[in-house]
Amino acid sequence: MPDAAQTIYTIGYEGTTMAEFLAALQAAGVRRVIDVRALPLSRRPGFSKSSLAPHLAEVGIDYRHLKALGTPKRGRDAAKKGDVATLREVYHHQLELPEAQAQAAMMLALTAELPSALLCYERDPGHCHRTLLLRAEAGDARVVDLVP
Repeated sequence: MPDAAQTIYTIGYEGTTMAEFLAALQAAGVRRVIDVRALPLSRRPGFSKSSLAPHLAEVGIDYRHLKALGTPKRGRDAAKKGDVATLREVYHHQLELPEAQAQAAMMLALTAELPSALLCYERDPGHCHRTLLLRAEAGDARVVDLVP
């Protein structure tokens, strides 16, 4: 687990532009984005995995996708409705899966190497599984939610 001195950032791209998103990451000194979406696709231009990774690389930010840390469909649907209780229940079960546990350990190793931000769609971290993930797996790390 990270020690208390470690900072892990989170960021959602809902309602932002690529330029604002990149500027927020750069201003915080983020050098790696860890995509924790189950489906790294987006209707927002530039935020699907295939185009996001090159945008990040252009500004010197590494990109990693950890699919098993994403939320299953039922949890995503609950998040869209603001049903945080169902999101918590669904995501709790997701984190118990062996693949999710392995990727959670990988996430912690990656965040220890470089200043990193967990990426998902939701702007409000209170309505997003990335907050649940860090509460469950990141111990006493300092969490900073970036808002582009």
